[in-house]
Amino acid sequence: MQNPHGESGENAWEQSIYDQLHRVAEKALTRESAGHSLQPTLLVNDAYVRLLEQRNVDSSDRSMMLAAGATIIRRLLVDYARRRKAQKRGGSDGRGIPLHISFADDAKGLDVLELNDSLEALAKEMPRAAQIVEMKFFGGLTGEEISEQLSVSLRTVNNDWRFAKAWLYRELGTGLEKESEHE
Repeated sequence: MQNPHGESGENAWEQSIYDQLHRVAEKALTRESAGHSLQPTLLVNDAYVRLLEQRNVDSSDRSMMLAAGATIIRRLLVDYARRRKAQKRGGSDGRGIPLHISFADDAKGLDVLELNDSLEALAKEMPRAAQIVEMKFFGGLTGEEISEQLSVSLRTVNNDWRFAKAWLYRELGTGLEKESEHE
C-alpha cells in the first residue's frame, strides 16, 4: 500500500482501509459548499496518519478502524470549518460553512459546526445514537458493521438511527428524507 509517507505497506488489508477512508473523505467533501479548498487525498492522508497514531484502536478490526477514521474525518472537517468561519465576514462571529448532508432537504444546507454541536448535544442525551450517526454519516459504515462495532443488534442500530434523525430534525430544523430500514 502507498501510505501518506510514501512507504510501502504490508498487505492489501491496509490498502482497503485507506481506500475506504478515501471514499469516506470524497463523500464528505461532496457535502461541502462550493469553493472549499479541501481535497479528498489530503483529508484522508491526514486522517490516516492520525488513525495510525491511535493506541486504543485494534488495527486488525476493520469496523473499528473505519469508525475511528470517521471520527477523525469529522474532527478534521469541523476544524476546517472553524478556521474558515474565523476568516469569513466578521472573524469568529461570521457565518459558518454549509455542509449538505444526505438527510437534509436538497434546498437547505447544514452548517458542519451546527451539526457538530448537535451531535455533541445528542451524545449527552443518547451517546449510542450519536455514535451511530457519526459511523453512518461520516464513516459510511453499514448497519451491520455498526451493529458489530457497538455489540448491539441491527434492530437496535436502526431504532437508534431513526431516533437520531428525528432528534436532529428537531434540533436543526431541517427536512429529512425518508430513509429505508436497512440503511
